[in-house]
Amino acid sequence: MKLSFNEGTTFESASLQQNLEYCEKHGYDFIEIRSIDQLKDYLKEYTLDDLKAYFDTHHIKPLSLNALCFFNNRTKEDEEKIIEEFKEYLEICKKIDCPYICAVPSNIDVTEKGKTLTEEVNASCIRVLTHLSDLAEPYGVKIAIEFIGIQENTVNTFAQAYSIVKAVDRDNVGLVYDTFQFTGMGSRLEDVTDETADKLFIFHINDVEGYPIGQMRDSDRVWPGHGVIDLEAHLKRLKELNYDFVASVELFRPEYYQMNPEEVIKKAKETTLEVLEKYYIKHAVHN
Repeated sequence: MKLSFNEGTTFESASLQQNLEYCEKHGYDFIEIRSIDQLKDYLKEYTLDDLKAYFDTHHIKPLSLNALCFFNNRTKEDEEKIIEEFKEYLEICKKIDCPYICAVPSNIDVTEKGKTLTEEVNASCIRVLTHLSDLAEPYGVKIAIEFIGIQENTVNTFAQAYSIVKAVDRDNVGLVYDTFQFTGMGSRLEDVTDETADKLFIFHINDVEGYPIGQMRDSDRVWPGHGVIDLEAHLKRLKELNYDFVASVELFRPEYYQMNPEEVIKKAKETTLEVLEKYYIKHAVHN
């Protein structure tokens, strides 16, 4: 199992340049680039050629652009903007050899827009993802859907997300398996069947404080192994499915943003390896 760092973990305390430097220093294999802000900030001073040159001359490599946000159940005008944003991401992926784009389903404010039927949500996701799949295919880029484990998100369980991916039925459309999102709305390990194995594109590892289902938020995340998630159960299931690609650490805890970002990156690696070692002893991280 290789190790990746998701920039959300330090997005208030470090730039993309700093994250690359610290992740390289501490032996990460991959980085998930925050395309929504940190990459934009980077490009104010540097170019994509500079970023490609960094990856070409260092061990660390790009894992994903994170993320194409709120792609489903949008107005026609907003959906067109999402499609154009995705096209821009594809060009970035081509330039820096990034294999994945993460896509996040929409939140819906029921007080403003009213409720939306699951059938309508799923139909919108399937239609948009099919179009995105067509666009991504010539680039060799895969789309990893990250269901969000909060009540207001339109796709908030593993089972629902997989049903959408299965309906799209494209080789380049799969899932982000995130332990926080999985726990947030009570997704079930029994839904992670043998059938789902080929659609597990990216694994996000994290932990969370012990709040009830439906009340957990990103700010409640903690170091892997320091919360209430049964990470060993997740890792055991992934091992049974022969998933042995990458574990990407993704935390959004405000107090971690107040820490030295290099210390956060170092601590994130140490706590993740402590959890991984039981099931993935031969860790392939560069040192």
